[in-house]
Amino acid sequence: MWLGKFLDLEEDLEELSAYVKKEIFDNLLKNKLTPLEFTIIETIFNSNQLSGYDLIKNLNRSFAGTWEAQSGTIYPILRKLEKEGFLKAQKVKSPIGPIKKVYSLTEAGDKILKFKVNRNYYDQLKFVENFLVELSSVFIRSFPSKEQSKKISEIQNALTDTLKRVMQNIPPTLEYKTICTNCNTEIGREVAYCPQCGKSLFDDSVKK
Repeated sequence: MWLGKFLDLEEDLEELSAYVKKEIFDNLLKNKLTPLEFTIIETIFNSNQLSGYDLIKNLNRSFAGTWEAQSGTIYPILRKLEKEGFLKAQKVKSPIGPIKKVYSLTEAGDKILKFKVNRNYYDQLKFVENFLVELSSVFIRSFPSKEQSKKISEIQNALTDTLKRVMQNIPPTLEYKTICTNCNTEIGREVAYCPQCGKSLFDDSVKK
């Protein structure tokens, strides 16, 4: 989840318009995003295309139990972001149900996301570092004094393992790809159905 009550895009759009065709951003109907809206855009970008169902599944995996995405929250935001010009949608056939809608970023959504992340990446990284230090400190001090030295060692090992996994999984969409055997579409992260043709990817998809 990104920091800030709202992510202000006005300065970013102004700077982007200096070297990108301004017409690309004409259909963006607002210049602020909530952290959840930005996280949704980021998640869809990393998967290329996602249905609402797969987006909810990916969000809940990312939040790891700290917050639960619900259809009543996510689907209205998807419709809103589509209307405001950040997302585009297409309908695909599902092998086990009705035609479903999948979302991807518009050209404007793609460019503003990349620009925003590029500009703020290291600040966000520093925030994560500070957060982990504070969280670990509170966790260790929640134990009796005689147990704290042991807990420090446990936390150091846990953080080392976590950072190793982070390093191994960056970037997920370049190292690991799911290939639909029906239409050969490459999908970044795990989804239930191919966003292009609707084929189930559980049984016979191929990992590269």
